[in-house]
Amino acid sequence: MIKECEYHEIEHRQLIRRVFAGILTFVILILLTIFLIWIILQPTKPRFLLQDVTVFTFNLTSTGETPSLTTPTPNTLTLTIQVTLSSLNPNSKIGIYYNKLDAYASYRGQQISLATGVPETYQGHRDISVWSPMIYGLAVPVSPYLSEILRQDLTSGGVLVNIKVNGRVKWKVGTWVSGRYHIDVNCPAFIRVAGDKGDGFGVSGPAVKFQLSQSCVVDV
Repeated sequence: MIKECEYHEIEHRQLIRRVFAGILTFVILILLTIFLIWIILQPTKPRFLLQDVTVFTFNLTSTGETPSLTTPTPNTLTLTIQVTLSSLNPNSKIGIYYNKLDAYASYRGQQISLATGVPETYQGHRDISVWSPMIYGLAVPVSPYLSEILRQDLTSGGVLVNIKVNGRVKWKVGTWVSGRYHIDVNCPAFIRVAGDKGDGFGVSGPAVKFQLSQSCVVDV
């Protein structure tokens, strides 16, 4: 009886090992297949281009309050701009899904506008997609140090603003769709907006359009 129980126990352990080995082999084959497909297709991240920037408003102003030793005079930035962004899918066998894209403006690492949603898009093989989001910020607080640098830039004749796009992408091969990957796009844009209006620096009034055709840095 004891030998029979020991035999069943050994047989049970062997069955567990076979099942575990089978599952492990299956997982390895799946991963190997995905890796081989990835190598064969050679996926390339999309290429973004900042085509133009239209400036409606870009004003740096002071609240007019008297500064104290502990509280510097606050400065605010108001801007309204429209950008035209194009994206190229360079892959001949892979489609790209763009999900939850947001565009905003940044100056020297500080976000200076609200995030504007960009429509979700599917991009076929070697297709080009074009978006023209409005980017705006109303009385965005700017640190005294940064506002002084911005004031100097505006006085000298222009300012370098970074148009950024953050979101997620998914790759599509045939009927297979990958998981979501984070995408970061950074497009430098030099905007010529200068002038001293007494209480602030910048431009407002007729829109000014700048043709740039500036390549963007893309990280996926």
